[in-house]
Amino acid sequence: MKRYEDLETEDGKVVRYRRHENGGGLVAAGASVDPDAFVADTAWIDPGAHVEAGAHIGPHGWVEPGAVVASGARLGSHVHVGRDALVGSAARLGARVDVGAGAQLARGVVVEPEAHVPAGAQVARRGFAPHVLAA
Repeated sequence: MKRYEDLETEDGKVVRYRRHENGGGLVAAGASVDPDAFVADTAWIDPGAHVEAGAHIGPHGWVEPGAVVASGARLGSHVHVGRDALVGSAARLGARVDVGAGAQLARGVVVEPEAHVPAGAQVARRGFAPHVLAA
């Protein structure tokens, strides 16, 4: 299996993505992904993104530049984390969740499948653990 892919961005810049050892997903040069994180083979981590130890990025996931997926967070299939967003530690995101740019999801938050978290939203746990954000 080829260990890297070169892709051209809309502005003509070429970015090299390498295969992550744990899962085989594509991690861009300039991204920081802990060796203990799992990145599914069809997932993408863009330059400047950070994925911490124990995080799990499911199939067809996409983490944009500047976004952070904290330790122990689990992202289902087809999850998109927008530019500069934060997914807190131990958060759980269902399939096809879209996290807008700059959104902040607190530790332990659970987001139901197909939900959209608006850009800049602050989602905190309140009351019963875990807090659930419905679509």
